[in-house]
Amino acid sequence: MNRARQLLGDMLIHWYVLVLLTGVYLAFSYVPSGETVSYTGGYEPLRGVPMSAAYHSVLDISFDDHGGLIARQLHHRFQILLALGTVVWALLGRYRYALPVLGLAALGALAGFGSADDLLSGTFLARVPIPVWYGLHLVVALAIGALLVVSSRREAARQPRTAGFVAAGLGLTAVLLLWQ
Repeated sequence: MNRARQLLGDMLIHWYVLVLLTGVYLAFSYVPSGETVSYTGGYEPLRGVPMSAAYHSVLDISFDDHGGLIARQLHHRFQILLALGTVVWALLGRYRYALPVLGLAALGALAGFGSADDLLSGTFLARVPIPVWYGLHLVVALAIGALLVVSSRREAARQPRTAGFVAAGLGLTAVLLLWQ
């Protein structure tokens, strides 16, 4: 059970790195602004519709940027895997870090939706400015990374990894990355 928990912990770090890389890619085209603009992008049914600049940039990433939609899908998919993997990791016995990682993953997902201004629009949470959601999303992402790295280092100090073990974690992550 200890090796399974350690393998899952390593995979959580791999999934976190994928969430971080796709997030960095998405950040280059994202505009964290609540200013109202008219949509001028490639999705014809929404042309001329007033929306926030943040949501406009998300639509531009999805429809106009090369690889933007797949980056958004991978970012979302591995965020979900990170949260579900943390639950399994906790069930395997690593309770010390599981609840903070899971709580931060849920807060990061909420902040991600808030910064995109899509699902929270029209709710009481929409009163929070978009740049605040975006900043919270970034801070939470760094906190999750720190917790996972600290936990992984402590686990590796108790039971060192072998090359085959590392290859197994990377291989399973690659399978999940390519699985449609």
